[in-house]
Amino acid sequence: MTVETKLAVTAEDVRAFSEANNEPTWFAEARSTALAKAQELAMPKPDKTNITKWNFTEFPVHTVESETFASLNELPEEVKSLIDIEGQENLYIQRNNTPAFLKISEELKSQGVIFTDIQTAIREHGDLVQKYFMTEAVKVDEHKLTAYHAALVNGGVFVYVPKNVIVEKPLQVIFLNDNEAASLFNHVLVVADQNSVVTYVETYVSTIEQSQGQANLIEEVVVLDNAQVTFGAVDVLAKGFTTYVNRRGHAKRDAKIDWALGLMNDSDTISESITHLIGDGSLANTKTVVVGRGDQKQNFTTEIRHWGKSSEGFILSHGVMKDAAQSIFNGIGKIEHGATKANAEQESRVLMLSEKARGDANPMLLIDEDDVMAGHAASVGRVDPLQLYYLMSRGISKAEAERLVIHGFLAPVVNSLPIEGVKQQLTKVIEGKVR
Repeated sequence: MTVETKLAVTAEDVRAFSEANNEPTWFAEARSTALAKAQELAMPKPDKTNITKWNFTEFPVHTVESETFASLNELPEEVKSLIDIEGQENLYIQRNNTPAFLKISEELKSQGVIFTDIQTAIREHGDLVQKYFMTEAVKVDEHKLTAYHAALVNGGVFVYVPKNVIVEKPLQVIFLNDNEAASLFNHVLVVADQNSVVTYVETYVSTIEQSQGQANLIEEVVVLDNAQVTFGAVDVLAKGFTTYVNRRGHAKRDAKIDWALGLMNDSDTISESITHLIGDGSLANTKTVVVGRGDQKQNFTTEIRHWGKSSEGFILSHGVMKDAAQSIFNGIGKIEHGATKANAEQESRVLMLSEKARGDANPMLLIDEDDVMAGHAASVGRVDPLQLYYLMSRGISKAEAERLVIHGFLAPVVNSLPIEGVKQQLTKVIEGKVR
């Protein structure tokens, strides 16, 4: 059986969208080239997950025009709870496919920091965007979904932090989905130049129960020599999406990327979180939590690939499955030839809360060099009865004891999110999913 490859848009549709957004010639041509490639390229083949019947390419409309927000007081309560209404300095909100609110401090502007929606960046900072857009971390022609994304980008964010600039407060982004027809082809591009430091935190929020659209999300984090990026994300997309998420890191010499990812979508999802440690002394730390419920089917690949000498990569993946949810967790530590003294460590653990739930943890170490360190641990099972017994012996009910065990199990990622409102949101989402 082959995957249905019919696309929802034509070359003329793509050209019209590009013209309507006053895009420069180089980006308009890149869109057209990518669409032609999408017609020919094969679909990705996630390990142990059959996606032949999943719909990744058809949807009602390409863009949904939405009202903007004149002030933060106009935000829905689900979004207000994520931010500091009075003291928020650096915030971007996208509503469906519309840039709806942007605030950046004068201090960051004076330092040359760019923090804006992707369409504005393409028009006003074209040289920078062209240099990094799908040229290093993600390539257009990897497969059908990357090419389709490049052709149909209809939202997203661009961040550039100049050399030697330290951004003290997090940059916060909220992608609000409140229209069931909206499809999200968001592209996030974060570039930290040499010796810079930045924290970026994004949240996907669906205030609808059911979607008819696609979510094809690509996020590139390029970290140059001796720079540091902390990247936090909480994804809570509605049921009905077919979701493809591709987060990639590209770290140069002595660069550092910390990922904290709460993957809480109610949709069927393919997720890739892959970091390339290109430079000597580079480091990546990827922490991921997942809660699956209902009849969801999900596939998560977390990979750190070592190219540089003395590079270090750490993967921590914790998942909770309930009802009839099925998830595959692939953890990959790859040490390339020449990456001497590299260190690749990973841990994948899955809790199953019901008889029909299924979670598979597949740790892999692929090593092409001798003088290295590597290790992995994996487990799949039920909530530890000894932990429950201990808590219940202190007068705690079984339901409350299970809740405490689950929260403790997921705490390493929840506690690492750098914005309090986002941390509380993730805690609340977990509460709603596992009760």
